[in-house]
Amino acid sequence: MRYLCTIFFDEKQLDALSDGELQAVEDAMHACEETLRKSGHFVAAQALQPVHAATTGRVRSGTVSVTDGPFAETNEQIGGFVLVEAENLDEAIRLASTIPAGHLGGVEVRPIKPRCGSR
Repeated sequence: MRYLCTIFFDEKQLDALSDGELQAVEDAMHACEETLRKSGHFVAAQALQPVHAATTGRVRSGTVSVTDGPFAETNEQIGGFVLVEAENLDEAIRLASTIPAGHLGGVEVRPIKPRCGSR
């Protein structure tokens, strides 16, 4: 089963890291991805642009409204994701606990819903 590991943190903390600290996080993320790849758990991963680059769209009564920024005002923002293949939630949580960027905030682990008609 696939699980989406959504990485969230306060971007201000990320911005406060020195170039060396930021590079260490990026290097650790690449190493984590390689470990997941070698173990057969890796599906996909990607960092996101900062929250100020976000755009939110809404459709109400057939009218589209678009606003700059994220949908919700929060102290923590989604910074990226790792999609893993795991036997069960316990294994997915174990894998998520190895994601280095999660130490900046947290990692939400959520099972991917099967497509309609598939089980």
